Amino acid sequence: MPKIHPSAIVEEGALLEANVEVGAFCFISKNAKIGEGTKIAQGSHIYGNTTIGKYNEIFSHAVLGSIPQDLKYAGEEVELIIGDYNKIREFTLFNPGTLGGGSQTVIGNHNLFMGYVHVGHDVHIGNHCILANAATLAGHVELGSYAVIGGMTPVHQFVKIGDFAMIAGASALSQDIPPFCLAEGNRAILRGLNLNGLRRHFERPDIDALRGAYRKLFEAGKPLQEVASTLLESEGNDKVIQMCRFIVDSTRGIPFERKNNVE
Repeated sequence: MPKIHPSAIVEEGALLEANVEVGAFCFISKNAKIGEGTKIAQGSHIYGNTTIGKYNEIFSHAVLGSIPQDLKYAGEEVELIIGDYNKIREFTLFNPGTLGGGSQTVIGNHNLFMGYVHVGHDVHIGNHCILANAATLAGHVELGSYAVIGGMTPVHQFVKIGDFAMIAGASALSQDIPPFCLAEGNRAILRGLNLNGLRRHFERPDIDALRGAYRKLFEAGKPLQEVASTLLESEGNDKVIQMCRFIVDSTRGIPFERKNNVE
């Protein structure tokens, strides 16, 4: 049975599975679904069509599922979907989707959202990501798995960030960051590979292949799309192929310091 504090408001129709804990002065919408073992600390509010998976920890004064901060929103049925084993810290704000973005904000599993993080409408986040304090994702951002966003870093609408990428703190990102890369600055540009993250997850041959590809892509002064397309045809390493495919498919462009084309 769920454990619900007497001062909490849980609307009729809300579905709370076994061992859910709801703290003092919480609010749970009638359309909310809360998975087994999830803990919701005091003062948190769960609004709208919000589905939260198993064994999440939601800390005090989080606000999940309140209507999108989008002037085009006109009361449509939209959703916020959160996976399992996430840690959602104090004063975070997650918005659901909008009709123009597919109507869903979707968050995966095993992510850490530190205090004051904002996840905007229609955002999609993978697994094992870390968003440090006051990081903000605007609408329609796509964040891969094992990505890290530093504290107080805003990410522009429609930006895509690849797997194992890292954005340094106090940066401002307005373009796409390929998988495995590190970006920093205002406006943020590529500074190299996210080597600390790569060393924790990949073997030396993959890292060496990514290093070689990075030099060809971003340090040789050749046209980026042309080099990425060539590597897609000739490269056998799946991590390099993933990086190049991301670059070819990018719609916002990749921010890096362009060098003179040296023949």
